[in-house]
Amino acid sequence: MNILQIINTKKSGKALTKEQIDFWINGVMSGEIEDYQSSALLMAICLVGFNEDETYNLTQAIINSGTVVDLSEFYDLSVDKHSSGGVGDSTTFVVAPIFAALGFKCAKASGRGLGHTGGTLDKLESIPGFNINLDKDQFKKQIEKIGLAVISQSKDMCPADKRLYTLRDVTETVDNVGLIASSIMSKKLASGVKNIVLDVKCGRGAFMKDLNAAKQLAKEMVKIGKRANKNVVAIVTNMDYPLDEFIGNSLEVYGALNVLTGTKNNLHEVALTLAAELLKSMGIKDAYQKCEEVIDNGKALEKFKEMISAQGGDITCLDKEHLLHSNYVLDVIANKSGYVTDIEPMGIAGAVTMLGGGRLKKTDSIDLYCGVELKVQIGSAVEKGDVIAKIYSKDVNNAAILKTFESIKIEDDIPPKPQMILAIEN
Repeated sequence: MNILQIINTKKSGKALTKEQIDFWINGVMSGEIEDYQSSALLMAICLVGFNEDETYNLTQAIINSGTVVDLSEFYDLSVDKHSSGGVGDSTTFVVAPIFAALGFKCAKASGRGLGHTGGTLDKLESIPGFNINLDKDQFKKQIEKIGLAVISQSKDMCPADKRLYTLRDVTETVDNVGLIASSIMSKKLASGVKNIVLDVKCGRGAFMKDLNAAKQLAKEMVKIGKRANKNVVAIVTNMDYPLDEFIGNSLEVYGALNVLTGTKNNLHEVALTLAAELLKSMGIKDAYQKCEEVIDNGKALEKFKEMISAQGGDITCLDKEHLLHSNYVLDVIANKSGYVTDIEPMGIAGAVTMLGGGRLKKTDSIDLYCGVELKVQIGSAVEKGDVIAKIYSKDVNNAAILKTFESIKIEDDIPPKPQMILAIEN
């Protein structure tokens, strides 16, 4: 067996065996297979496709390239949540505390933001003192004690995925469902968690623009999980508009805190659905009601604060004064009266990047305290001269103001309310 034979097998439209996939990934890790050979195989996979067996076997090969977290002591109670990324998406800070408040063990390893999506770690680091780098023993002890920990992804977990993604990113081979599913699920399965909810974003502000493609990805990931004896639910959610009114690292922490203290909005609806649907799949009765209760009685908020404190964060900074502070707060003004019919998510994300809140490459440094606060939502009535958004910035950034202004459309007719939950796969 050699890599040229494997490339030719896939190029010819045939399925790869488990042994061929293992040979490829082992060769990637050892350096015996060159990047240009892997790139050729990745292109063949994109053109020909992957079947279910190939996707599952690639997932397992990626997992076996690194270490797997051992959470056996609380395996049945272990839960995790993954989002494919969007604009104003701070669901982790609502979903994870809900799980912990209900007695489950939420063990989450997250990453940093890249492109238009915000990173969970960046958002948490806007809280002074927060430590994302717990070792394995600290991680387990914290989960056991308070039921919740969010840390940086280990470099030893699924290293093959990092190498493959680097190649996919520069060879236009990112958008294959099998490759996406194996990349996401390898990391989720390697985390050692039994129960997983996947938030598959769909729309203009998501990587998956097409609903049918998003549903296909959701189904593929659920199949992988079930085949690995995990309990997996995938929710396809609307990312045609920013999910929350607050977009930017520290701003999104504040937005999540609003939901944890009782605000009912789109972020609340999506987060509640993610938590409750996973609990339903675990056989929990009255799941939606139970999730609402721990928000209403403050237990979810208390779990969030416990996690911040346990990881060195200053909980006195979880307020508007600290999370919404910047040198300048600039108003975006409506130039006509009517109803908000559109808020273009990539435009808002672009404004945040202009302010310094997003990365174009992983090594970029970012401003954790800049961002956009939307003062309107789809269907909001506005008068000419109303403030429709606020810009938090370290300087006067007219380009970001203009970008935000252009992203908010005001027309004469009231638009329909967006549907946030598009599909559920389990």
